[in-house]
Amino acid sequence: MTMTVEKNRPSGLVAIDREMARQHTDAIASFQQNAAMAAKVAASISQSGRLLLLGMGGSHAVGRTVEPLYRAHGIDALALPLSEQLGQPLPLAGRTVLITSQSGESAEVIRWFSEQGGSADVFGLTLESTSFLARTVPCLVGAGGTELAFAATRSLTVTFALHLAILAALGDDPTAALGVLSAPETAAIEDALAALDKVTAIVTSGRRLQGLAEALALGLTELSRLPCFSLEGGQLRHGPMEMLGPHIGVILFRGKDQTSGLLTAMAISAVEAGAPVVVFDSSGDAPVAGTATLSFRPASGLAAIFAMLPVAQQLMIAFADARVDNAGTPVRSTKITRSE
Repeated sequence: MTMTVEKNRPSGLVAIDREMARQHTDAIASFQQNAAMAAKVAASISQSGRLLLLGMGGSHAVGRTVEPLYRAHGIDALALPLSEQLGQPLPLAGRTVLITSQSGESAEVIRWFSEQGGSADVFGLTLESTSFLARTVPCLVGAGGTELAFAATRSLTVTFALHLAILAALGDDPTAALGVLSAPETAAIEDALAALDKVTAIVTSGRRLQGLAEALALGLTELSRLPCFSLEGGQLRHGPMEMLGPHIGVILFRGKDQTSGLLTAMAISAVEAGAPVVVFDSSGDAPVAGTATLSFRPASGLAAIFAMLPVAQQLMIAFADARVDNAGTPVRSTKITRSE
């Protein structure tokens, strides 16, 4: 008689499950509840024509993801780590500044305000209405309160919804993105998980969806404790292709936009290099032979992001759970980073 032992789900992943279970409803509420503040931020952005997005960790990845969406409006949008702005500051005159911190309490946020102070064109995005950030500058506040689980999941989705409110105030039609939040897409992750079974490191990559790739790489690293990092598609092409092989996984994000052909070419090259390749695909193009492709309805922008992100989170969690006994419980980090 063969006995099988079922692994108990780690408490850290159970906490993440709870966050993910309500991320769509919280995101919709966040969009609906922040229209007035979003209009004020949009007015500032329209007047200045220049936007600086500051944040750390997942908050910075959100900034990187929405950069091209603001640039599509003719806005000079740039996302920087807040730590970089502290040490190598860009001039702020004439810029609208959005500081994102889900807790509103991270060390860099507190130091930035102690050194820089606020102004009429500095705003915040946070999940905590009583936080230092929310008390210091006008903020869009996400629904549902602070995210308690370690890796960013709900906080990403909710913060994207806050940006959706700002972009709607700038003139974008939010219908498609809200439709995805109301009726989330699903995609089976088993083939992708199997493709990554033997890898010892992962590189994620995109073009217009590069920020989403960066968000996934961060979560993969935090949960699996393996080296997982992100390179913009052109940067991956310029030299780092040398690392590719059977033990380096590649995860690509391909949307319905003018860069989809470049992602197709990268997927072909990575397969030819012998790397296991996973493609999150909302381009509507044919899957690339030799890849594990997770297909979504053709979409771009936040509609594509909202479709792909929860499935990418599921893959991230399953990948980590297969490698780490206590995935989701940090051993060298804390949820709110209070030291530099």
